[in-house]
Amino acid sequence: MTLLHDYQNATAYHRGALPPKEPHWQRRVELYKSSAAGEADSLALERPPELPKADLWRTLRERRSHRRFADLPLSQQDLMLLLWAAQGITQPGAWALRTAPSAGALYPVETYALAAHVEGLKPGVYHWELPAERLAGVEARDDVAVAAQMACLGQDMVGAAPATFVWSALWARSAQKYGDRALRYAYLDAGHLAQNLHLAATALGLGACMIGAFLDDEMNALVGVDGQEEAVIYAACVGRLR
Repeated sequence: MTLLHDYQNATAYHRGALPPKEPHWQRRVELYKSSAAGEADSLALERPPELPKADLWRTLRERRSHRRFADLPLSQQDLMLLLWAAQGITQPGAWALRTAPSAGALYPVETYALAAHVEGLKPGVYHWELPAERLAGVEARDDVAVAAQMACLGQDMVGAAPATFVWSALWARSAQKYGDRALRYAYLDAGHLAQNLHLAATALGLGACMIGAFLDDEMNALVGVDGQEEAVIYAACVGRLR
């Protein structure tokens, strides 16, 4: 029996043996994470007055993984639209709903942008803060593309991309309700929002490629998380097509 099978069996639901409804965590975990600004600048990103129009069925048909990018910057508007497509709030409120679904509307996944070549943005690591829809600087670094490429096992596409999106999971945010089964839901959530980003990139005429292969400790360190309470689980690079 492998670790995979052990986890799957240990977190399976069975009729007549469902977990108790009381919380698994004694403390309430906040729905939003705020990052103190570091060396990099922070800024609010504004959505355009009208969202771009795109044909859903054509976008689905044209979606592909692209690994070759032109040496051109990404615009701030494109960056904003990609972030919003992945994790934008579409229904504000105490339990705000977003562009992608999440188990229990808990949204344990956090988004970081590694901006290597984005117009008007200093190179560095940024955290996408909700509900304010702003980028909070985590660390300013001119070598962010190189660092990301090294953390992603040397994949050339990461070093060439003007922006790489990194998603982490704050386990306790979901585990406070679902216990150990929260691991399943966090990865499902990441898949939902990553597909949103990929489709949005396609609709904008950009290329994107999802990334699951990376050195966990290096990627966690790059975005400034501890790898225990919060850990990187997925990534994607985006750029203009060559």
